[in-house]
Amino acid sequence: MCYVPLFLAVYPGFFVYDAQDELIQVITREFSTHHPLFHVLMLGGVIQLVYKISGSYNTGIACYILFQMLVFSCIFSWVICRLKAEGMTAGKRIATALYFGLFPVVAMFALCSAKDGLFACAVLVMTILLRKSVSDECAESRDNTLFSAAVILMLLLRYNGLYAFLAYAIIVFRKKKLVWAIALIVLAQVLNNGMALVMHADKSENQEMLTVPIQQLARVYNSDKDSFSPQELETLYEILPDEALQRYSPKVSDGVKVRFNNENYSKNPAKYLKLWLAQGLKNPFSYLNAWFMTSYGFWYPDAVIDVYRGNSVFTFTYEDSSYFGFEVEQPGTRQSFFKPLEEIYRRMSLELFQQKIPVLSMLFSPGFLFWVYAFVLGFFVYCGDIGRAVPYLFLMLIWCTVILGPTYLVRYVVYLWFAAPVLLYDFYSC
Repeated sequence: MCYVPLFLAVYPGFFVYDAQDELIQVITREFSTHHPLFHVLMLGGVIQLVYKISGSYNTGIACYILFQMLVFSCIFSWVICRLKAEGMTAGKRIATALYFGLFPVVAMFALCSAKDGLFACAVLVMTILLRKSVSDECAESRDNTLFSAAVILMLLLRYNGLYAFLAYAIIVFRKKKLVWAIALIVLAQVLNNGMALVMHADKSENQEMLTVPIQQLARVYNSDKDSFSPQELETLYEILPDEALQRYSPKVSDGVKVRFNNENYSKNPAKYLKLWLAQGLKNPFSYLNAWFMTSYGFWYPDAVIDVYRGNSVFTFTYEDSSYFGFEVEQPGTRQSFFKPLEEIYRRMSLELFQQKIPVLSMLFSPGFLFWVYAFVLGFFVYCGDIGRAVPYLFLMLIWCTVILGPTYLVRYVVYLWFAAPVLLYDFYSC
C-alpha cells in the first residue's frame, strides 16, 4: 500500500539502468551474457508477453513492476515476522515496516526494473538466515531450502555475488557447510551456462571484469601519453582505440570500456597484462587515483553522486546529480497520475536536494552507510560477540567487489539500505 502512490506518480515505474537493452535481447532473440540472463529473460519475458496480449509496452512494464513490488513486500513482511519471533517489539516492527514502505531509497528500487533490487532482497534473506546459523547441519530443512534458494537467486542476478559468497564460504564455513556452499555455486554456474547455451548467448565480453585496469590505462594515456613507448601504444590500441581512450571520464568507465576489443584481448591476455603492469610501475599514483575516482563514493560520506554529469539519456541530460536513473527508457513512456510526488522523486534523483542537507544527507549516503556497518561490526568484535558480526561479513565482501566496478552508484550497494534495520536491531540488542 505504501508503494501504490509512488507507482501512480511514476507509472509505469522506473524502467531504467540497461532495461531497454535487456528487453531488446528478448525481442530480437540475440542474447549476450553482458547482463545476467536470468534477469534478462524474466524482465523481457514478462514485458513482451503482456505486450503481445495488450499491445502496450507501458502495461507490460507496469505488470513487471507490480510483480516486483509484490516480491519486495512479501520478503520485507517475512523479515519483520522473523524479527517478531526473536522478540522485536511492536513499535520497532511498525517503524521497520514504515522504513521498508516509505524510505525513498528502498521505494525507488521496489519500483525500479534494475536487477539490483532483487539482488538486495536475496542478500537480505541470506543475512536473516545466517544470523540464525541456518548453515548449521542441524538447522531446519525449510530454512536450509530457503537459504539455498536465496543463494541461487543472488548468484543468478549479479556476477560479483559469486566472488563474495565464495570468499565468505571459505572464511566462515567448514567441512559439510563448505561443500554445500560450493555445490550451490556450481549449480548456479550450471544454470547460467545452461541458459547461455540454450539462448546461444554471446559470452565474449571481458570488460566488466577489467574495468579498473581499463580506467587506469586510460588515465595514464590522457595525463602522460609519453609514458607509453611506440610499441606499448601499438599494443594498447589493439584493445582500446584512441577514440575510446579520448573519452576517458574520471568517475565512470563506460565511455572507454564500451570500445574494448574482446577478440584481441582473448587471443593473448598475458600480453596486455604485461602492458598494464609496466605502466603501473611507472605511474603508481595515477593508477591509484584512477581507482579512487570510480570508487570513493562508496566510502566517502560527503561524496556527491554525479558520475553521469553531462550524459544525455532519453528524457533529460544529467547535471548536478545522478543519484538515481528516474526515467522510463523507450519503448515505455512516463504517465504520471500524481505530479507532486513525481516531482519530489525527480528532485531527489536528479538534483542535489537531499545530498546537501546536513545530517539528512547521511541517510542517503553510500559512504556513510559503509562506515555505519564498519562501526557496528567493529563494536561486535570489541564486545567479544564475533558471532553477531559474521553474517554481515558477507555484505562487506560484496562491498569489496563493487569498489572494483565501473563507477559508484546507489544501485550497486542498495542492499546496505535493505539490511540496515536488521543491523541496527542487532546493535541495540547487543
